[in-house]
Amino acid sequence: MYTTISKGRLWTARIMSGLVILFMLFDSIMKFVQPAPVVEGTLQLGYAEHHIAVIGVLGLISTLLYLFPRTTFLGAVLLTGYFGGVIATHIRMDAPLFTHTLFPVYLAVLMWGGIWLRHEKVRNLVPFAKNEG
Repeated sequence: MYTTISKGRLWTARIMSGLVILFMLFDSIMKFVQPAPVVEGTLQLGYAEHHIAVIGVLGLISTLLYLFPRTTFLGAVLLTGYFGGVIATHIRMDAPLFTHTLFPVYLAVLMWGGIWLRHEKVRNLVPFAKNEG
């Protein structure tokens, strides 16, 4: 049972999700290409160089699952875990709060917000306002 949503709501959801997908694809691909800033940044975060590709694979698989409608929820759950790891890493490194530590939270809000706008079941599960009457 699908309900029709407005074009504005649909495009807002697509843009929100698209921003997350584009960022995560770029981030994952850069972990495979491994330019010097990525390697240096990962080493500064306390990870070994051989972990970079593994982190890239985990991010890429989760993002691809989020991209496809049939596996969107699984991808979102996996990305939420991925983002949790990023947050924990930045807290451990005492990184700046609003620019580094909370950045994955911003991505998660966009990601889940896009799902919330598109799927009635999620809106029913997480209502922001009760309908009176």
